[in-house]
This record gives sequence, structure tokens and C-alpha cells, in this order.
Amino acid sequence: MNISVVIPAYNSAEFIADAVHSILKQTRPITEIIIVDDGSTDNTQQIVEALPGPITYVKQPNQGPSAARNTGIKAANSEWIAFLDADDQWTSDKIDKQLKLLRKIPELVLIAGDMAEIDKSGQLITESVLDKHHLLNKFQAIQDRAIPNALAELVTKNFIPTGTVLVNKSALLEAGLFNQTIRFGEDLELWAKIAAKHPITCIPEVLMLRRQHGNNATQLTAALLSDLVKVMTSIRNYAAKELSLQNIDPNRLVANAYADLGYWHFSEYDLITARQAFSASLKEKPNKRALLYWLACLMPAGIVKMLRKIKNL
Repeated sequence: MNISVVIPAYNSAEFIADAVHSILKQTRPITEIIIVDDGSTDNTQQIVEALPGPITYVKQPNQGPSAARNTGIKAANSEWIAFLDADDQWTSDKIDKQLKLLRKIPELVLIAGDMAEIDKSGQLITESVLDKHHLLNKFQAIQDRAIPNALAELVTKNFIPTGTVLVNKSALLEAGLFNQTIRFGEDLELWAKIAAKHPITCIPEVLMLRRQHGNNATQLTAALLSDLVKVMTSIRNYAAKELSLQNIDPNRLVANAYADLGYWHFSEYDLITARQAFSASLKEKPNKRALLYWLACLMPAGIVKMLRKIKNL
């Protein structure tokens, strides 16, 4: 089976060689490695050009990781696509485990897996991210099967690290690729769209080492929560029927995202923005939480601060 690996790279000279070597060390060889340099200003290109293997190097103006991945997907010549970030690494049997499972369950279109976390020097920080989020036992119980109600599972907690994914290219194209207008959660949106239409699964074994080094994408809470509203709205619009069949109220999904955004602004005493978010939540689906906080936003900020200290609002 032909497999193309897509690596988005931005100022990745320090770690990209380790990423590529982890691909070349696979017990099942891959067909091509497409490295999309997203406007690097360091010597990423020189490092890549010195690397061995079936590498295709593409450079484009800086547009963000989603655009880089989409460029790589479109350039890929294989039926199956895998992803790896330039500062992460695969375990040597990653592809082998996924192909064995695909032979066992040929209807699968996406196979993800667990990941560990390492520091800049390669020392282990987290043995299992699935275990860290209390999901390992759940996926061990359904091992070697498609995940039941995978869409509902995903919108509850995104359990798919992008660097573990092996996915059919046609499913990516059908779902519209990565949404370049979303900075946080664009991966969840794409995986959810695929899960709404096709069987997927997650191998409860570590397939990737994710490097934590202080330069990972910054998780700015307000921006993340704003994008989460976009993500949940997009998923609702794409898969309302499938969500309902899996016992997820599509409108409540969006309402909860607005409420989470509203509470963040409320906690920062930005009461006007918070009230707008709670209003949007109530329009999507009336709920007690959003109503109570909407009313609280009508009070002066000084009183809100005092009440929060007293009642821990």
C-alpha cells in the first residue's frame, strides 16, 4: 500500500531531521515524504535538502499549519495520507500496526493512536496521553474495532493527535481538508466530519512522541474558545443528523461552546463581550447556565468581583 507522509514545517531546522529519520526507520516503508515549508526564515531548507529518503520539498509563503498540510495533501500521490509535525517523532512500528489493523477492518478510513510526550532533550514526560485524559481503558475495551458513536466521542473530547493519523485521501477531500480560517481545533473539525460519514478507530498504543519544548502553538484561551465556537458550528451544520442519532443535541453543542466562551470573558470581567456570548448561547439553545450568567453580566464589574470572591462564581 502506498502511503504519503505530510510534514508542515516552519523554522523547524532544530528537529526536522529527527522527524524524518523516525519515518525512515519504519518497519513498513512509506512511499513519499512531502515537507511543506511554510515560509521558514531559518535553515530548514538546507537541513531538508541534506536528508535521505523519498522527500519532496515544497516552499510556500507563511499561511499556517492547516494551509501547509492542505498543500501536502493535494501534492500527495498515495491513496493513504499520514501526518507528522516537524518537531515530533513516530515509533518505529507505527505504520505497521495501522496497516495490520486496516487489513483486519478494511472499512476503516481513519486510524489514529495514542501518543507520549517528551521534552526537548527526548526525556519522557507523559507515557500515555490517552491515560492522562482517562480514555485509555475505554479504547482498550474496544480495541481492534471501529469506535461506536465516534462522532459523539470526538465532540466530547478530541482523542485524535494529528501526528498519529493514517487516513484515506478521498475521505480528506470529501470533508473539505483542514479549515484554514480556524487556528485552534481545525483538526477536530476535520476528524469529526470524517467520523460522521465513515468508520474510524484509535489504537490504544503509543504511535508518536510529541515534543514539548516551549515553542509549540500557543494555546491562548480566548482565541481557542472563539475558534471552538466555529468548530462546533461547522460540525453541527455538516452533521446535525448524525449528531442526533448519536444522542448529541446539535444546537446544545454550539450553545455550550458559546457559554464556555462567555464564561471566560466573564472571569476576565469583560462583561459586555461575555453577555454577547451568553446571548448567542441562549439563541442556539435556551439553558439555565447561560441565562444566569447573562443576568450576572448586567451588574457592575465591581459587584461581580465581590460576588465572585464570596460565592466563587
